Amino acid sequence: MERVDTYRHKGLRKRLMDELRELGIRDERVLDACFNVPRHFFLSSAFLEFAYDNKAFQIGAGQTISQPFTVAKQTELLEIKKGDKILEIGTGSGYQTCVLCEMGAKVWSIERQKLLADNSKVLIRSLGYRPNLYYGDGYKGKPAFAPFDGIIVTCGAPSIPEALLSQLKIGGKLIIPVGEGKTQVMLEVTRNSATDFSKREHGNFAFVPMLNDRAR
Repeated sequence: MERVDTYRHKGLRKRLMDELRELGIRDERVLDACFNVPRHFFLSSAFLEFAYDNKAFQIGAGQTISQPFTVAKQTELLEIKKGDKILEIGTGSGYQTCVLCEMGAKVWSIERQKLLADNSKVLIRSLGYRPNLYYGDGYKGKPAFAPFDGIIVTCGAPSIPEALLSQLKIGGKLIIPVGEGKTQVMLEVTRNSATDFSKREHGNFAFVPMLNDRAR
């Protein structure tokens, strides 16, 4: 499918960025990154008219592309500096992955659904981004490439996986939605030392559940 980013699409994206500002996103670098990644490329043609609404959409395999505010909020909480090593749990459509790349991060991303892993890889590469993409169990992280400056989890977790905490740098942040109901609390977990972590809550969000042991 030919992908075209028209003036109309850019106008809709600009309007969406204004909406995200009104909702509390303050980091202009995050808004620029979200503007520079055409979200309509990541949705089926049936949703093209709604690509720049602040809503989540189904993308197949029981998964969703997160609403733009959620993507922007999680990205903002990471406080990414150019060159930071970021681990993403849940590649999904690849939209969040591309936003992280656009921020100048070096990205390692894991997806447990084979269909999504394959599809997102093709799309991400076609847009010129070069993250490290994997099919596997996100609960385990990527210890071979740790420690990471930041870890972002894009699915609801029942608890915080110890493996992910152990892969954070000192001073690094884990951004993860935690909860087993229909909504989760967005947690910002900062590693202060080898054994000390601090947590902050950032409100309720809705994610599909995180599953383990689905892939190797």
